[in-house]
Amino acid sequence: MTAGPAIAGARLVCRLGGRSVLDDVSIAARAGECVGVVGPNGAGKSTLLRALAGLVRLEAGSVTVAGVDVHARARSDLARRLAYLPQAASGPLGFTGAETVGMGRYPHLPRLRVERAADRRIIADAMAMTETAAFADRPIGTLSGGERQRVLIARAIAQQPRVLLLDEPTASLDLEHQMAVLEIVARLARAGVATVVALHDLALASRCCQRLVLLSGGTVAAAGAPDAVLTPEAIEAAFGVPVQVYREPAYGHLGLTVLTSVDGESFRSS
Repeated sequence: MTAGPAIAGARLVCRLGGRSVLDDVSIAARAGECVGVVGPNGAGKSTLLRALAGLVRLEAGSVTVAGVDVHARARSDLARRLAYLPQAASGPLGFTGAETVGMGRYPHLPRLRVERAADRRIIADAMAMTETAAFADRPIGTLSGGERQRVLIARAIAQQPRVLLLDEPTASLDLEHQMAVLEIVARLARAGVATVVALHDLALASRCCQRLVLLSGGTVAAAGAPDAVLTPEAIEAAFGVPVQVYREPAYGHLGLTVLTSVDGESFRSS
């Protein structure tokens, strides 16, 4: 018998400030699966991840984690199962890198929150995985945006969730560390973690995600395998620009070329 999804959002409807942000959106991720959420700015990607984390009020629909409604779980129980890293998170000022990563252990600690040897090993492993051990004694406020982002990813890993929600985790990283973060996501998937990640870069999303959900105007424009979702027609409809989709010869990943110049002239042949 196939296990159910680790996290599922069914027919989600959300309005913020009187505006429809999500309209009948469904998404699910199973253990060991990475599902990407893509779409233009304002499409509803961040709101969808916040909804999956139980942080926004829904007008309709439901979110379940391991089959239980996200709002029916105690926050401490949910924190042991689910970690959420929002877009452009700044981190807690006044704490070192190691102290910040250690906050990921809070849901697992006894009442007095005293770290045990096992917790310290988990913290060290998370910092080694994200190449942030050098920042252990640095105040987080002294780190660059990219360095801080990697520390916050390490905090989410130290939480040891079964579900990981990442909103634009590569946004402030250079190319080397973008690829490193995506490799971390792949390693977590191989370890059985269900990941939902919002990504701006469509080519990166096609490389690290088994399935994609393309949002446009708060609705699902396409969903499925990257090859089925990232078609020229679907991308142009969602983003408003013509593209060529091709397969890179070296590794076989999908690549995209925008067929419009900076002055708006179309490169399409007539």
